[in-house]
Amino acid sequence: MSKVKIKNQGTTSLFENRLLEALTRTHFAFPVTMYLMVSLAILVYAALKTDLEMWNALYMFPLGLITFSLVEYCIHRFVFHFHPTTEKGENLKYKIHGVHHEFPKDKDRLVMPPVLSIVLAVLFYGIFSVLTGKYVLLFFPGFLSGYSTYLFIHYAVHRFRPPRNFLKILWTHHALHHYKSEDTAFGVSMPVWDYLFNTMPAHAREVNEAKQKMHDLL
Repeated sequence: MSKVKIKNQGTTSLFENRLLEALTRTHFAFPVTMYLMVSLAILVYAALKTDLEMWNALYMFPLGLITFSLVEYCIHRFVFHFHPTTEKGENLKYKIHGVHHEFPKDKDRLVMPPVLSIVLAVLFYGIFSVLTGKYVLLFFPGFLSGYSTYLFIHYAVHRFRPPRNFLKILWTHHALHHYKSEDTAFGVSMPVWDYLFNTMPAHAREVNEAKQKMHDLL
């Protein structure tokens, strides 16, 4: 994606088929709301229909949140930014993530299409069911809430001006990824993973340049 020229206005089509093209476009509020509601529904079910002691949610829910942030980092780093060796691979990479780097302010492509995210959610639920047993009903709501939080943060850093408080670091961090070094700064909702896994940009100068670039674009 290093060859992609960033365009801060406009959009592009990924498919000639109208249905497929429509499925690539999503208003961010839909999955944010949907997954928060699913999270709440699972917790209510756990409280009313099972014998789970709900105090366990005090640690299982936050564990789900943290786990999602790690999964988010890994998917962004190793799936969205995989290194293709063929033209077909390059085309696939562009469709799943490169288009976002070319048009980072395209508001309809700032969240994963729900059809795909639902399939992944079911897959992760199955994995976590094996790992946590019945406590998945307390863990998975945290995981889904982490996803909703990530979606909101990702939309905000691309569409809104950065706040004048500590949250500004999220704007700056993601600007580094888009405008200075796409092979670094993969964490969106929790940048700490980039520090832990040594994927921060090498020089402090890049941070200052990213801040200025973000300021100029907004």
